[in-house]
Amino acid sequence: LSVAAGAQPTSALPAMPGDLRYSPLDFQVPRAEQYRHTLANGVVVYLVEDHALPLVDVGVQVRIGSFLEPDSKVGLAGLTGTLMRKGGTASLGPGELDEQADRLAADLSVSIGSTSGSARMNCLTHVLEPCLGLFFEMLAKPRFDVSRLELEKSNILEDLKQRNDEPSSIARREWQWLLYGNEHFSSRLITGEALAGVTQNDLVEFHRSYWRPENMILEVAGDVDTTAVLAQLEKHFATAFPKSDQAARPVPWPPPPPRFQPRPGVYVVEKDIPQGRVQIGHLGIQRENWDDPRVAALSVMNEVLGGGGFTSRITKRIRSDEGLAYSAGSNFSVGSFWPGTFSAFFQSKSETVAFAAEIAIEEVKRIQSEPITTEELETAKSSFIETFPRSFESAQSVASIFASDEYLGRPHRYWYEYRDRVSKVSKQDVQRVASEYLDPAKLVFLVVGDWKSIQKGDSDGRATMAEFFGGQATVLPGRDPVTLEPVAKP
Repeated sequence: LSVAAGAQPTSALPAMPGDLRYSPLDFQVPRAEQYRHTLANGVVVYLVEDHALPLVDVGVQVRIGSFLEPDSKVGLAGLTGTLMRKGGTASLGPGELDEQADRLAADLSVSIGSTSGSARMNCLTHVLEPCLGLFFEMLAKPRFDVSRLELEKSNILEDLKQRNDEPSSIARREWQWLLYGNEHFSSRLITGEALAGVTQNDLVEFHRSYWRPENMILEVAGDVDTTAVLAQLEKHFATAFPKSDQAARPVPWPPPPPRFQPRPGVYVVEKDIPQGRVQIGHLGIQRENWDDPRVAALSVMNEVLGGGGFTSRITKRIRSDEGLAYSAGSNFSVGSFWPGTFSAFFQSKSETVAFAAEIAIEEVKRIQSEPITTEELETAKSSFIETFPRSFESAQSVASIFASDEYLGRPHRYWYEYRDRVSKVSKQDVQRVASEYLDPAKLVFLVVGDWKSIQKGDSDGRATMAEFFGGQATVLPGRDPVTLEPVAKP
């Protein structure tokens, strides 16, 4: 084979891939202020031009969520978002809305979660104007078609019937309740009774009260002209959301925190499966402010402990060294509105659950009692610093991040200073936050599986469940998947 003109001779190539050397990446975070605009109605828009492809992304972030639902209407927020897209508009039936979106090759979506709502539109540049018209009609004048509502409720009911099928679904539910209780809005789960009680009028009222420009932040990215698209947005807002005497209902902000206090111990959900699904942890911390110095140190600590894949300690010991689990690791989340959680997790054969748990807790205590190595520190910090530019790899990412800043009240300097905060984390910082914010005495230990097999440990005698909390365990009730009421064992 001939060598292409200008190609490097083979002798100039390193002998091994590990010998490759690259010049330092000089990445500068975009400056948010150059993309920020305010419409006449007060709505903030982050707009980033990108003419590489003839595509436009438009997103709306809305201060809405299930925290605004009445206790008797669990599921209302999510259904409102779903039916805004699937339930047609004032002038278009559900099928007609779908046909119009297909004709324009526009991708439209709406969703409402626990503390925020969002809507998105993606389309080709040359059909932006009609797509914006369709998008804003969907947002401002949803029909909430009754037949589509009943169909969606029927589909959800079928999903509810299956939510005990997978141990992961059971574990998520019970873990949330063990750490935050089942009364907080973030822990409430839809039931068949609540689902049946949600009416079209409920959706109309929820939408009318909260889906208003006063609660919105926009993001636009793609092949647009800034001046022209701002004028288009002004026009569509004026048409879709005309000024009226009726203001949006005030949104209590921030959302209320849970009041529940977890009780340490071993908790068991019986399920006849050959493996035990395990989560071990406790509450984490709530961010004091966006400059909170603990956050970077905790991120690096968790990366070394179990968050860094095959290079992290829990993963390496449980998965690679002992072969006890395919997936094992840890997570330490820092909450913005209430404390996040720390958890170590794995799924192992019933007889080796106790041994894997013993290893996980050993690693928690080890990262508290001795400094991590220099190599671990640099690997963990590099994983955050070197992947950081990916957060801003597209125009849509840039617009979305800065719109989220506006939504959360996060100063843009958070991103400008991010890498510097991570780079300053020391081995002493890691050991300090591990000692302060990991507490083996407060661990909540959730096991989903065959407790009789799990309890006795492995045949080699390496560990049994008797070594945790004196061998005492609380067996949580099985629950009907639709009602979530406890079900007596046969």
